[in-house]
Amino acid sequence: MDFGVPPMVRTRVAEVLDRGDLGYPFWPDGDPLVQAFEERMAARFAWSPMPGRTRVFTDLIQILQVVIEAATSPGDGVALHVPNYPPFLASIERSGRRIVPLPMRRSADGWDIETAGLGEQLREAGVRLMLIVNPHNPTGRVLTRAELSGLADGARDADVVVLSDEIHADLVFDGASHIPFASLSADAAARTISATSATKSFNIAGMRCAVAHVGSDAVRSRLEAAPLDYFGQPSILGRVATVAAWTESENWLEGVRAVLAENRAAIADWVDRLPFDVTYRSPEASYLSWFDFGGTAIAHDPAGEIERRGRVRLSVGADFSQHTAVDTRLFARSNSATSPDVVRAILDRIGTALAEAHRERAGCRL
Repeated sequence: MDFGVPPMVRTRVAEVLDRGDLGYPFWPDGDPLVQAFEERMAARFAWSPMPGRTRVFTDLIQILQVVIEAATSPGDGVALHVPNYPPFLASIERSGRRIVPLPMRRSADGWDIETAGLGEQLREAGVRLMLIVNPHNPTGRVLTRAELSGLADGARDADVVVLSDEIHADLVFDGASHIPFASLSADAAARTISATSATKSFNIAGMRCAVAHVGSDAVRSRLEAAPLDYFGQPSILGRVATVAAWTESENWLEGVRAVLAENRAAIADWVDRLPFDVTYRSPEASYLSWFDFGGTAIAHDPAGEIERRGRVRLSVGADFSQHTAVDTRLFARSNSATSPDVVRAILDRIGTALAEAHRERAGCRL
């Protein structure tokens, strides 16, 4: 993000430094980060996490890796919707587990998922863990209650553990609503590890702090049996920054959301006015845009051509389906967590790259 740091995060971190309070995190009356998480989930999303089930980690990648080791064995299948966040795909592959892709479906109305027959599909593929990224990265979909319920039914039928990454939940736009997966039913709560962090929404990724609410008894037992501090601990500064973000920075977040909504509208308008065949669906959450350049003159290497011709770096589409048979080479992902002026400049440069490539292709045909 190009939005700086919430003022109260800066203030609370400075207070810790002014006190010289950089010792080991220790709160005999309970970790204030856990309390802030539980209160935020109840107030913002109408979900009351089970007491005593929240653990603190450094980030969601670590949570995924820990859950993979606790819930699966080498060779087991891990299912997730593809395209998906590249570090998740890489982590599953490097762990010696099999990626079982659940392809996202594109329709006239945008992106959706298939849940019919999911339980049988998961059983036949030997899946022991299903990773749900909601809001979804990179498409920006926010799954509906019906879609989430279909996933929960499939998880129950196949008896798999669910890891629900909900890190972008605070960035849902008007017209969509985030529903915590663990809030769907008693069964969903009992098999779900809910993972989130303030790092994305409040621009504090360098503080390295995240939480996981462990609903699965089996996973919880394995984590508690691990050696003391086996997973490490975030620093006191990461905890303090996260608490300040979640409890004292709501006005700052609303300002960010307003800018992101303006940028989203500008991107949609830009795509509508393009003379080239770029397919795009406005995200329902977050600051990420997933473009399909398959109908353009840069379809062979969208991100590479845009960087070479327009000097703008987008995320390479193929990375979002790595280690699977799903083909996302025609896509590229952009980030609009910046000022409207910078977004317009980025779009202008992408447009220039497209126009140049199309002129060259037309010239070759003469």
